[in-house]
Amino acid sequence: MTTWTEHTADRPITFSAPSGIDRSAHHRLDEAWLAAAWSHPTTRVFVVSGGQALIDDTPDGRTELIMTPSFEAPLTEAHRYYLGTDDEGVSYFALQKDSLPGRIDQSARPAGLREAGLLLSPRDAGLLVHAVALENWQRLHRFCSRCGERTVIAAAGHIRRCPACGAEHYPRTDPAVIMLVTDEEDRALLGRQVHWPEGRFSTLAGFVEPGESIEQSVAREVYEEAGVVVGDVEYVASQPWPFPSSLMLGFMARATSAEIQVDGEEIEEARWFSREDLRAAFESGEVLPPYGISIAARLIELWYGKPLPKP
Repeated sequence: MTTWTEHTADRPITFSAPSGIDRSAHHRLDEAWLAAAWSHPTTRVFVVSGGQALIDDTPDGRTELIMTPSFEAPLTEAHRYYLGTDDEGVSYFALQKDSLPGRIDQSARPAGLREAGLLLSPRDAGLLVHAVALENWQRLHRFCSRCGERTVIAAAGHIRRCPACGAEHYPRTDPAVIMLVTDEEDRALLGRQVHWPEGRFSTLAGFVEPGESIEQSVAREVYEEAGVVVGDVEYVASQPWPFPSSLMLGFMARATSAEIQVDGEEIEEARWFSREDLRAAFESGEVLPPYGISIAARLIELWYGKPLPKP
C-alpha cells in the first residue's frame, strides 16, 4: 500500500490546514451576540467581491489578507458574513460587495484563491475560502427553488429563507472525486484536459452523480475519461474547492487494465508514467506539473516520493 513519504507527510494541502478559527455555528442565529461581536474593537473584517479580496506583502516577506476593524469597514447590513472566532477571541467577518474598496497603500492588490491560496497563512487562507464559498452561493441562489420568490439572508450568511413559502436553503457543496490511478507496474495514469496548455498533465477527476458512492464514482470517471478499469480505491484526503462550490475527495486507485482510450471530450490525452518517465518529462519540459494549489499535486507526490517542480 502506498504511504506518505517524509517529503510529503508534513506538507498541508492548500485550504485544508488547520486555520485556528472556530466557526462557532451556534452564534449565527444569535443576533445580539453577532451585534456585540461586530462592534467589538478587536473584530476584523475584509471585503470579498467576485471571488477576490485585497492582499498585501509585509516587510518580513509574508503575504496577508487585508483586514480592518469593523468601524472602518464599508457599510452593509444584509451581506455581512460571520466566519468565526480565533483562540484569542478575535471575531472575523466578510462583507460581500460589488467591488473591492480602493486603497491608499499602492502595494495592496486584489487576488483570488488560485493566487492567494499558496501565499496566505492557513488562517487567512481558511477565512478567504469560507468567504468566497459563501459569496459564490449567495450570488447564484437568490431565489427560492420551491416557489421562485426572492429569498433573504439569515444565520450570518449561512442560510437563505423564503418569506413566501418558508423554505430554508443552505450553502451548496458538490462532492467531486480526484484520483491518482496506478497499474501493476506502479506507473501513474495522468491526463490532459482539452482546454489545458500543451504539456499540462494531472490526475483524473469528476463529479459524484446522484445515487452513487464515491468509490463507484472513482471507477466510473476513470473508465469514462480514459477507458481504464479500476479495482481497489483508497481514500487519502479532501480539499475545499469553491470554484464555485466543490469539495474534492482525493483517492489512490489501482487499475486492473492498462489499455487507454480517452473520451476526447474532457480528456484529450492520457499516458502511463513511471517515476523515471515523469522525472525526465519534467526536466525536458515535455510535461508541466499541476498547479500547486490543487490536491492533485499532493496525490502525485504521494506516489512520486518527493515534491513536484513548481509550475
